[in-house]
Amino acid sequence: MAQSLARNLIHLIFSTKHRTPCLGPDIRAELNAYLAGIHREWESPVILVGSVEDHIHILFSLSKYHPLRKLVEEVKKGSSKWLKTKSDSFTGFHWQNGYGAFSVSQSNVESVRTYIANQEQHHRKMSFQDEFREFLERHDIQYDELYVWD
Repeated sequence: MAQSLARNLIHLIFSTKHRTPCLGPDIRAELNAYLAGIHREWESPVILVGSVEDHIHILFSLSKYHPLRKLVEEVKKGSSKWLKTKSDSFTGFHWQNGYGAFSVSQSNVESVRTYIANQEQHHRKMSFQDEFREFLERHDIQYDELYVWD
């Protein structure tokens, strides 16, 4: 084949350090746009970014030119630096060390979009930790509870 073609859809989830609820409604839209901009720079266009007070969900198409690990590193590093410039309340801001990245089939894009768009309602009933455990189990990812949280 003369051309390399790929479409790898990823649902990325990561939280604030210790799940600190510091992402107020006043910063979320701007943060979501900033995160989408970093993805654009890394040729990994966002389908949807959703945030709540202590974590982020991003549905995007991973570039065939960049490894997921590097993209996540740049997204977290860049957005953390940016947040620290927005307010003194973000001076000590950090994202958690790890992340969850789950593959999404094209046929499930709309259901994942809906899920991300409804995060506020969803988290009235379920904590981030319970949500993340559910994702790990649904995707058959083995984990040690001791090392999932920071």
